[in-house]
Amino acid sequence: MNTIDTRLENVKKLQAKRWENEDHWDEINDLLIQELDDILSAEPENTAAFINMGTVYSDMGENEKAFACLQHALKLGSDDKNLFVNLAIVMVGLGRHPEEYHEYLETAEDCQQDPLTFKAYFDPQAQ
Repeated sequence: MNTIDTRLENVKKLQAKRWENEDHWDEINDLLIQELDDILSAEPENTAAFINMGTVYSDMGENEKAFACLQHALKLGSDDKNLFVNLAIVMVGLGRHPEEYHEYLETAEDCQQDPLTFKAYFDPQAQ
């Protein structure tokens, strides 16, 4: 496994820990964004890093930034299940019409999840 993959695994672990450490939510998010920025500096076309960056921004409520990151991963050709699910989640957060994001959910059904990415938090009761 290469160094970038190891770093992405660590990002995924840290992301999971932020739910257990809500008192440090902002600091952990800052660390995640910084690490993902560093990964993208080393590998500017790493779709897993863009997907994870979009996911972190989504979880922070910064849906415009999240959407831009996820769209970039899509343009780079990612077919990761989490990309399509996260795009739908972000579009819900942006107040888009269901017809605009249902296609992403349908596409996700036929895709595999990249083990180096994670899904954004979605609370259907919050909408």
